[in-house]
Amino acid sequence: MGSFDGAPRITPLVLLIAFITGQSVGTELSFVTCGSVVKLLNIKHNVRLHSHEVRYGSGDGQQSVTGVTAVEDSNSYWSVRGTSDSACHRGAAVKCGQAIRLTHVNTGRNLHSHYFASPLSSNQEVSAFGEEGEGDHLDEWTVQCGGSVWKREEAVRFRHRATDALLSVTGEQYGRPIHGQWEVHAMLNPSQHSLWKTMEGIFLKPSESSSAHRDSSYMHTEF
Repeated sequence: MGSFDGAPRITPLVLLIAFITGQSVGTELSFVTCGSVVKLLNIKHNVRLHSHEVRYGSGDGQQSVTGVTAVEDSNSYWSVRGTSDSACHRGAAVKCGQAIRLTHVNTGRNLHSHYFASPLSSNQEVSAFGEEGEGDHLDEWTVQCGGSVWKREEAVRFRHRATDALLSVTGEQYGRPIHGQWEVHAMLNPSQHSLWKTMEGIFLKPSESSSAHRDSSYMHTEF
């Protein structure tokens, strides 16, 4: 898998470099920035948004997206990116109401939804779709938050642009082959089940340079 939108490929070496350099950049950012790599926690059920090379046996047969309780699982990292018609410049704060894509770092597929029923609850299926960060318009989500930018400590919602449904977890758990993982789906009505918070990750810090082509440095939180 290559890099996408100029975002660095996240490998163990990149994570190590980010950890080392992150010790010298000062106070952590209080907001989420474009190009950052994050884990997202469903607050109600205390599970992190997750994906892996396991496909649904129903619906469209795409790569499954689940929730996991494990904190350290590398399959729970997602890259914050712009959409095909809206740039998301590296290190820029993500605004409330902004459309983004969330790309699964380890497989290069985007968080996706469509009008298929989810396997357990028969809500709207959420999957991972595309190759090397390129999918379609059904990969686009709007960040719903209370202020001007997406704050890291804030509970937010992700509304699917094409169907208006919200990324949610309501407690259903899978059996084999992904025993104990939680179903992630989308629902139209907002509730406690659709609130998410940023947890661990690598956060791109806005450059102090005034150049039109800005460089960004990493902000690191524990993995």
